[in-house]
Amino acid sequence: MEWWQNLQTWINLEMARPGFWWQWPSLLLAGLPAWWLTRRYRRWLDGHMGDKLAGNLREIALRLLERLLLPLTFILLVGLARAILTVLEEPVTVLRLAMTLATALALVRFVVYVLQRTFRPTPGLRAWESVISTLVWVGVALYLLGWLPVITEALDGPAIVLGQSRISLLSVLKLLISASVMVLLALVLGNVLERNVNRARYLSPRMKVGIVKFSRVIIVVLALLLALESVGIDLTALTVFGGALGVGIGFGLQRIASNFISGFILVLDRSIKPGDVISLGGTFGWVEELRARYLVVRDRDGVERLVPNENLITSEVINWSYSDPRVRLKIPVSISYDNEPEQAMQLMEEAGSKVERVLAHPAPAARLVRFGDSGIELELRVWISDPQNGVTNVRSAVNLNIWKAFKQNEITIPYPQRVLHVVTDHAGGPGTECPTATGDGAHG
Repeated sequence: MEWWQNLQTWINLEMARPGFWWQWPSLLLAGLPAWWLTRRYRRWLDGHMGDKLAGNLREIALRLLERLLLPLTFILLVGLARAILTVLEEPVTVLRLAMTLATALALVRFVVYVLQRTFRPTPGLRAWESVISTLVWVGVALYLLGWLPVITEALDGPAIVLGQSRISLLSVLKLLISASVMVLLALVLGNVLERNVNRARYLSPRMKVGIVKFSRVIIVVLALLLALESVGIDLTALTVFGGALGVGIGFGLQRIASNFISGFILVLDRSIKPGDVISLGGTFGWVEELRARYLVVRDRDGVERLVPNENLITSEVINWSYSDPRVRLKIPVSISYDNEPEQAMQLMEEAGSKVERVLAHPAPAARLVRFGDSGIELELRVWISDPQNGVTNVRSAVNLNIWKAFKQNEITIPYPQRVLHVVTDHAGGPGTECPTATGDGAHG
């Protein structure tokens, strides 16, 4: 290929010049001090600053210098070596290329750091930061060196023709780069929009989640369409892809599509929103987030459960704070038949009123439910207005107050007993009959 032959010719001519090999020791003498100085600076920054840096302007400047110290020091030392070799009338082609690459590295590091400080990076973006920075640096370096047109021409050479479309390695790379850049910008724009929507004071949590969900989907779809349009792909060809996607959903993606659509239904029908307290099966907790595919529910143990959206649509869900945050708790208590139920019921109501979270209106009410085998079964009914703070802790506090009140007033809480009666048959021999319940301990 012509470009490869030209490159080989240029390399051979440069290597034939007498002072060509003096440039490599110059690069080594410039690189080692730059690397040592950068390492020393990082140790000083981590050792002397540590947690003292709290995102202020000084911290931003010091961290930016940490990223740019290596290429800037290298450029300075290489520039000094280049000036010396120029005075000695020696070739400086390699040094010029090294300065160009170092400049591209400094530019890429500066842009990446500014993006990190401007937008909150995701874990996935942090993991791919090195790969993205390397690719951008290679592209900028090729452009500054003037080799980018040669490389693009080489990549565009081998191609296949499908109908009226010509597909080459260059077009595939353009599509991947365009789609990646567009989707990245769409995600950044979505994060900015989400932060602004969450700051809105006059929007309900349901409206905030709905706006963010719809906006993210629309932005990502538009980004992909723009990426396809930028590389010259006819959008009418997407009809085939749409048909294939419909077949895929019909055969193997029903659950994914169902969860995705169920997420929008939950937002639109106002049934569940962030902050609600729900019970689903054996799960009781607080709704933290509404995602596209699942719901994040945090229980009292701090465990976050990811519940598919479809389960919330097709199963029975108890929403403790759907229309009214007030809920009623029923606390069963049994007393002995030897005690007065009116006195016990009064003590139970007073015990419930002493708990801070129990509402005064409606006031705690005690009821005689039934006459059981072991004692009189009572029930205290109290109301609370903050179920998101837990309900078991309220029951525990009320039960402790009831226990103390019963101990002070000598009211007995019975426990089941079984009494065995021995009878004698007509022949005079002993016989037994089935055990029968005879009440509580007071009636032994």
